[in-house]
Amino acid sequence: MKYKIITLGCKVNEYESEVMESLLENHGYIKSDDPDICIVNTCTVTNTADSKSRKVIRSLRRQHPNAILVVAGCMIQNKKDKLDLPADIIIGNKYKSDIVSLLEEYKDKQMYLVEDMDTADFEDMSLNNFDLTRAYIKIEDGCDNYCSYCIIPYVRGHVRSKKHEKVIEEAKELIKNGHKEIVLTGIHTGHYHDGNYSFANLLQDLVKLDGLKRLRISSIEITEINDEVLDVIQNSDVLVNHMHIPLQSGSNEILKQMNRKYDKQYFINKIKKLKAIKPDMNVTTDVIVGFPGESEEQFEEGIETIKEIGFTKIHVFPYSDREGTVASKMPNKIPGNIKKERVKKLLELSKSLEISYMTKHLGSEVTFIPEVYENGYLIGHTANYLLIKAKGDEVLLAEEVTVKISKVDYPYLLGDVKVFELNR
Repeated sequence: MKYKIITLGCKVNEYESEVMESLLENHGYIKSDDPDICIVNTCTVTNTADSKSRKVIRSLRRQHPNAILVVAGCMIQNKKDKLDLPADIIIGNKYKSDIVSLLEEYKDKQMYLVEDMDTADFEDMSLNNFDLTRAYIKIEDGCDNYCSYCIIPYVRGHVRSKKHEKVIEEAKELIKNGHKEIVLTGIHTGHYHDGNYSFANLLQDLVKLDGLKRLRISSIEITEINDEVLDVIQNSDVLVNHMHIPLQSGSNEILKQMNRKYDKQYFINKIKKLKAIKPDMNVTTDVIVGFPGESEEQFEEGIETIKEIGFTKIHVFPYSDREGTVASKMPNKIPGNIKKERVKKLLELSKSLEISYMTKHLGSEVTFIPEVYENGYLIGHTANYLLIKAKGDEVLLAEEVTVKISKVDYPYLLGDVKVFELNR
């Protein structure tokens, strides 16, 4: 049978969709634009995400009226029995790894399997069909932070982690199959723990693996960059010089209302400590604008905080009410036009910071691993996540290539190939 998967939302959703794809392929299913089976992995992080998920579901039903339509993920988990969807199989954030058996069991009667994520165990998944440059390992699921604006703890459940022995074995298998970079991902990745075995312990063991060139953390909270994690950063070149650390707001008053677990001075001090260890560390972030009650002064305070910290890129999100969260009941909601203006201003600042960071590398030699070959150019990222574009041969894909940076051509840094290691 033929299938099609559409994924909305975060890297964890992308990973889980790739797992479903791998399972289907291993059982003889074939990817197609004329499918017998359509799968939508939904997102619910904002109202816009909900709307987009619904639109995709209805569009697929119209386009493929006779296909089996599977709807899964966070929107299902959030809305549960409040949904009226033209779907044949409905699952939440559990049973994605059972996609083949669910399809085999389906008998023309709607199947509905949505579990309570508060009591769910970690659903073990593994994957080895990414490109040879970068592979993901989902080490954790769930979140216990309960930020006042966020629906994710309610749809993903409490923090639960993959056994560290399984993580290490999975990493070894990925390296054996040619992957040079591993990305650790999860909903609250830095909160990983396996009994007394901590996230820092996992990092320490992974960076020692023979053949691993890069270890990257998809995202980590500032409070989780403790002395043990800093020690790994300081003493290993395998853990890359790029960290994505959500700030969310640069105003102490708003941070408190958000139920974040730090104030801006704590954040600033920790970044200073991080950059004292690795001066070229590329730190990117997430910021929410238009949180209930956010004044113009607090927004401007946030801009100054961002500049002081020295982020190189900002992912900007307008605040969105999520039913059931504390913030959804807060007064003084910010009008949409003001949120739009603030988003625009922060995106302009982000581009300026990004170009400034890129410009610092003009004339320098950097090593990158090409991920795609396009019109005679190799395109890929350095360890500190600079996007490089250089003329070269397709044979260099997934190999370490050294280039001398000659020009900023946003979003790329252009370079000339100097040296490469061909290890195939």
